[in-house]
Amino acid sequence: MPKLFHLSCSPRADSESSAGARVFIDRFREARPDWDIDVMNLWRDHMPEFEGYVLEAKYARIGGRAFTDSQRDAFAVTERIALRFALADRVLISTPMWNFGIPYKLKQWIDVITQPGLAFRYDPAQGYLPLFKNRPTIVILASGSDFITGMNRGRIDMATPYLREALRFIGVSDVRFVPIGPTTGPLEPIRTAREGAHRRLAELAARF
Repeated sequence: MPKLFHLSCSPRADSESSAGARVFIDRFREARPDWDIDVMNLWRDHMPEFEGYVLEAKYARIGGRAFTDSQRDAFAVTERIALRFALADRVLISTPMWNFGIPYKLKQWIDVITQPGLAFRYDPAQGYLPLFKNRPTIVILASGSDFITGMNRGRIDMATPYLREALRFIGVSDVRFVPIGPTTGPLEPIRTAREGAHRRLAELAARF
């Protein structure tokens, strides 16, 4: 069964990124009723801290050393998390922008799965090579500022370029961003931004 993997990155069920994801998924279900949808909520699903045996396992791999039993068990947790992403035919990431970047839970997920021999490998002649397959990916990015029309009051969007490069590094370059903003301030611009983003998300979901 083909699978859509949804990485939900907001701690608030009523957030703008979560609402946009619901619009997308509802339309996607209508268009693809035979698809499985795997939702990973970064605030509810367990992720290992990137320390201890997990960190030791990373450097054991880099150094070409065999895992200890503890390292193997810790790395198996990382592999299971990465597998959920690797098995997806399509990917949806819904996230707020925090302090011009991404929530720390999303950064933790990236750090956990971006492992040598799992997400990338290094070749002395070619450099770093991705190991995940490319697949269509949509990132819903909600922000308090309006980065679409340029009314961002001098703030810089560091989330979009970071996510684009982090995904490209592990093999995913077919990425489209759907910004939602502003999400704070006067009500009319918020409503206009929300409605425009929701229309676009419904259109994308119908043919995703």
